[in-house]
Amino acid sequence: MQRSTLLSGALLAVVAGLLCLVGEALGLDTQHVALVGGALGGVVGLVQDRTPAMRATGFLIGLFVAWLGFAVRALYLPDSASGRAVAAVAVVAVCVAFTAGSADRIPLWTLLLGAAAMVAVYEETYTADSPAFLAQSPSAATGVLLAAGIGFLATSLQRPRPVPAAEVPADDTRELASTEGDRA
Repeated sequence: MQRSTLLSGALLAVVAGLLCLVGEALGLDTQHVALVGGALGGVVGLVQDRTPAMRATGFLIGLFVAWLGFAVRALYLPDSASGRAVAAVAVVAVCVAFTAGSADRIPLWTLLLGAAAMVAVYEETYTADSPAFLAQSPSAATGVLLAAGIGFLATSLQRPRPVPAAEVPADDTRELASTEGDRA
């Protein structure tokens, strides 16, 4: 295992623990979002696809699109399987539209991760009390954004590592970087 993987994992673990401890001490509700937000933010930081700014932008947009999906559910859709289905289709379609509109500069997977983060931390609360959407959703969104942002920063501290030629499939068309000195 490379040192960079160990360092990223250790930083992410420390961040998750600190989010729980510091969040409680400050009266923030970060305990239930620390792992989900930190891990998803960590993924956005670790995956070397597009620029860090484009990956972070995609995550933010996806989270906001999912938040809007909850707003549409609260205002216009029945609280039923069909209402959830319409909202899910709309959220994914809007995420795809953002990727297409950006000419693929914003990767779809980041939008979907952002949407998944919002749904993961807020769906249960929404289901329990959908009329309280405006009062409850901002704390869920900000909590997961804080955790994801810290996870993103913790894993983005590592410099990108080129993929060694031995690990790239023969049909892969990516440019291979020199593998000299890549193994630590």
